[in-house]
Amino acid sequence: MSGVILPFEGTLPKIAPDVFIADTAVVIGDVEIGTSSSIWFGCVVRGDVNVIRIGERTNIQDGTIIHVSGDGQGTYIGNDITIGHMALLHACTLEDRAFIGMKACVMDGVVVEAGAMVASGALVTPGKRIKSGEMWAGSPAKFRRNLTEAEMESFAGTSPKYVQLAKKYLS
Repeated sequence: MSGVILPFEGTLPKIAPDVFIADTAVVIGDVEIGTSSSIWFGCVVRGDVNVIRIGERTNIQDGTIIHVSGDGQGTYIGNDITIGHMALLHACTLEDRAFIGMKACVMDGVVVEAGAMVASGALVTPGKRIKSGEMWAGSPAKFRRNLTEAEMESFAGTSPKYVQLAKKYLS
């Protein structure tokens, strides 16, 4: 673990010992990160006015910003999730095995159910629910189609690859 780890109002992030945090990533405040997860270069995880919870074996790729709502909810990210480069997550919930594409924006109150996908570049507006097995795309994002079995299996293969890559960086 490295990166910039900062307390906010006396609350220091709780990070499992085997988490990889890149040198240029910043993790602030009331944040918890589960075992074998990774926070890559240029990410900001800012739990200052509410909580951020990140599960196990989740990879948050380069340039991603994760924040919360001071008047609403925190951000909850489950296990075995891939979050693509430069995503923006704000006060939302991602259930286990969700997949968030590069440059996607997921806004306040959104729930991405287990095994659902937000496509690259999508803008998911507040309060939407993306059901398990669905793929949403566009700006604003809309339901486009159901995911194939092959697509859902490929998502499951991404987390283990990032766990192994993070181990190489840690060593």
